[in-house]
Amino acid sequence: MIKALLTTLFCINLFAGTQIELSGTVESDNEKIITSRNMGYIKEVYVKEGSNVKKGDILYEIDSSNMDSNKKEIELNLQILQNQKNNIEVNLKRYKNLLAQDLVSLYEVEQMELNLTNTKNMIDITKAKLKEINTQYDYLKIKAPNDGLIIKKSIKAGEMSIPGMPAFVLTDLSTLLIKTNISESNLNNIKIGQKVDIEISSQNFKTQGTISAIIPNTVDLTHSFVLKISFDKKDFNIYPGMYSKILLNLEN
Repeated sequence: MIKALLTTLFCINLFAGTQIELSGTVESDNEKIITSRNMGYIKEVYVKEGSNVKKGDILYEIDSSNMDSNKKEIELNLQILQNQKNNIEVNLKRYKNLLAQDLVSLYEVEQMELNLTNTKNMIDITKAKLKEINTQYDYLKIKAPNDGLIIKKSIKAGEMSIPGMPAFVLTDLSTLLIKTNISESNLNNIKIGQKVDIEISSQNFKTQGTISAIIPNTVDLTHSFVLKISFDKKDFNIYPGMYSKILLNLEN
């Protein structure tokens, strides 16, 4: 009887020893830092921290005053060049008639033809500049690249927008995962694709997740590895930063 009881206790302890409990944090697998391509004063900010946005929503807008003046200058240059081209074409036609009468030299006609070619080239270049600046107008309205939640806002209307400087942090709530650390000594007993039990007690949420990545922890020298665990949040209000508990069975 005693022997059977000891055997049962041993088996229970052996089974319990194959399961470990880890703590983790919910993160988004698609978090973007939103910046602008153009420098200029911020005309309007349309969202705030905590705003849910859809792909294509305008987040903020940069004042177009500087670009407007550049565009007017380019349009004026283009008009001058087109008038110049028209005048050259009229004179070239007249000079060709005079050349047929031997009243002007061939050199004068060739110089005028060269001048016309150069002017046409300048018109093409100016048109390309005008097209480019019209394209830049689209970048003055900074839009959300995907659906998500604004979790950080670093700009205000009236401030200067500088290319490359973070304006917002946008996190995608449809691609959540849990990150946790595991000791190097347990690494041989887990694998990618392995199922784990997940609990987020603050939301009374329990589900099963899948180990999607095993990554060396380069942040510290604890000889641990980072596990990324994918899961389906279903209709629960799960957000990045939430604490989670993971139960993982070590494979022998």
